[in-house]
Amino acid sequence: MQDMQQEIPFSQEEGRSKGQSKGKNKRGRKRKRVLGGAVLSAALFFCAAWYYVDQTLPDRLNIVEGHEEEISLPLLFSSTLEIEDQQVSLGNPSNIPQDKIRIAGREPFTLLGRQEGSYQMEVKLFGLVKVKEMQVDVVDESYVIPCGIPVGIYLKSRGVLVIGTGKVESIDGMEVEPAYGILRSGDYIEAVNGRTLSDKEELVEAVNAAGTRKVTLTVRREQEQLEIAMTPVEASDGTYKLGAWVRDDTQGIGTMTYLDLNGNFGALGHGISDTDTGGVVEIESGALYETQIMGIEKGESGAPGVMSGVIYYSPGTQLGQITANTDTGVFGVAGDGLKELAASQALPVGYRQDVTTGPAYLRSSVSGEVRDYQVEITKVDYSSSHRTKSIVFQVTDPDLLTLTGGVIQGMSGSPLIQNGKLIGAVTHVFVQDSAKGYGIFIENMLSH
Repeated sequence: MQDMQQEIPFSQEEGRSKGQSKGKNKRGRKRKRVLGGAVLSAALFFCAAWYYVDQTLPDRLNIVEGHEEEISLPLLFSSTLEIEDQQVSLGNPSNIPQDKIRIAGREPFTLLGRQEGSYQMEVKLFGLVKVKEMQVDVVDESYVIPCGIPVGIYLKSRGVLVIGTGKVESIDGMEVEPAYGILRSGDYIEAVNGRTLSDKEELVEAVNAAGTRKVTLTVRREQEQLEIAMTPVEASDGTYKLGAWVRDDTQGIGTMTYLDLNGNFGALGHGISDTDTGGVVEIESGALYETQIMGIEKGESGAPGVMSGVIYYSPGTQLGQITANTDTGVFGVAGDGLKELAASQALPVGYRQDVTTGPAYLRSSVSGEVRDYQVEITKVDYSSSHRTKSIVFQVTDPDLLTLTGGVIQGMSGSPLIQNGKLIGAVTHVFVQDSAKGYGIFIENMLSH
């Protein structure tokens, strides 16, 4: 018993020592978890802040040489703006030019460009972490003529566009699909057995001439050139087919946005896409033609309206040559007829920092004569991620609402004017509310 009594205190102390050690370990692990959580939270915060700044700030700003531009960026946190080149000065709220300023949130600042050129401006979160580098282009003041007139558009694709594959009934009555898994929607067939194609008729001729002999198709797929071997199928009607639906041209009605002082035009504010593939048509050539609006179907909730008309295709009615079809519009060189139609006062170009929420005008000849209709800009997205939907506006003019219900198909490209400057063009309509629409910054069209 005595030995046991001597051992008991020893065993109790050991238990307390072990308990204290376990408690310390638990507290240590808890501190590590708290510290790890804090580090993770900080990392997530900076990642979220970096993503926000990268997505909401533009990649590029245009400022007019010699003009002091007031700019407000959608910054949520205190940030430092820095430009090393002395040709561009930053201005703080006290209007003291310098190469580095600190701003909080949407606090306005000024930029003054002394000489044309491209310069880099860094954005640092809390003045510490660089989260964005923006290009500042100092440009000469530009003037363009806002148009708002409807035009007929014809585009010839560069190669024969594959819009899909289909089944062919062969001479023996079997259904086959020879192009399935070989050709894709969006492919452009440029040549057959080395012979360059100018249209889909030449493709049909080349396939029929080959019969059941293997042919080599030169195909452009997402800017990659491929050589694809295929064997035509003899169809039940005695012709030879590849089992592909193709198209080599497209046409429609849109609105002319601007004519610059060198005779170059921009229209639509978005590219012309193929109705089946959804991709912007890669063109070989194109032209503008005179068009006459024959009727207007008003827009309603869930059903956008449409402007219908007739395009007059003839050499005497051609208004200009199209040289580019991009995601920001259709561009080219105007003929004399278009220059006469667009004859009106030139306005200065307004850049994204000039666009603000509030009253503006939409120019359109949807009524048969060119008019400026009242709209209200309700949102401006200064980022570079929504190139054709940077402006949100609502039609407030009672005459336009009575005539069209707001924005309708065919009005894409209608100029948007604010404070005496051309700031953008109509691009899309809200499907559920035809009085509302999207617009593109005019600078995005001019930099196509």
